[in-house]
Amino acid sequence: MHFEFQFIPFFCAYLLGSIPTSVWVGQAFYGIDIRDHGSGNAGATNTMRILGKKAGIPVLIIDILKGFGAVNIPYLMNGYTPGTDAFVDLQLICGLGALVGHIFPVYVGFRGGKGIATLLGAVIAIHPQAALVSICIFALVLIITRYVSLSSIIASLAFPLSLILYFEPGESSLILFSFFVAILVLVTHQKNLERLLRGEESKARLRRNRQQMEDDDEK
Repeated sequence: MHFEFQFIPFFCAYLLGSIPTSVWVGQAFYGIDIRDHGSGNAGATNTMRILGKKAGIPVLIIDILKGFGAVNIPYLMNGYTPGTDAFVDLQLICGLGALVGHIFPVYVGFRGGKGIATLLGAVIAIHPQAALVSICIFALVLIITRYVSLSSIIASLAFPLSLILYFEPGESSLILFSFFVAILVLVTHQKNLERLLRGEESKARLRRNRQQMEDDDEK
């Protein structure tokens, strides 16, 4: 396929991934820019920490749907047969587009989130078995440590390993994609890793109070 037939769906996926759910929810319903509070991250975790579950859960769901919807764009393209290597490759290109869009959203000055929820949505659509493994690992690490960032990092590293367990001929591009996004997650979580090493990373809390919000804003 010609480059333009791959760039167009990539660009559409990028625009979809660029939808800054947490920023718009914060501005529309709470009068704040979520990036000016807490960790400064425009994602579901920071939204939940600052604005609570009523805002955080919808943001999480929509961000997941961005990734899920992006990798289904190839179904709208002529010349691609579902299940073929070319189709899967285009799905990966669209998944990457959505991920880049979430991290660097064009609508709000290219300051976005870290892409975990959007990546999850893409993986659910492309390889649900690998997604399930990563979700289980995320939940286990979160229960043990209560660190969302550490859970996200370990789950993303488990993604390529789980794919290898399910590896079939023709999935080499998916394996490469999984290693690439795992490295990307490490890069986007660099500050979290530094705080973890210093023992300063915030743990997940079922409830939060005003003092916790003030403490988060100071970081």
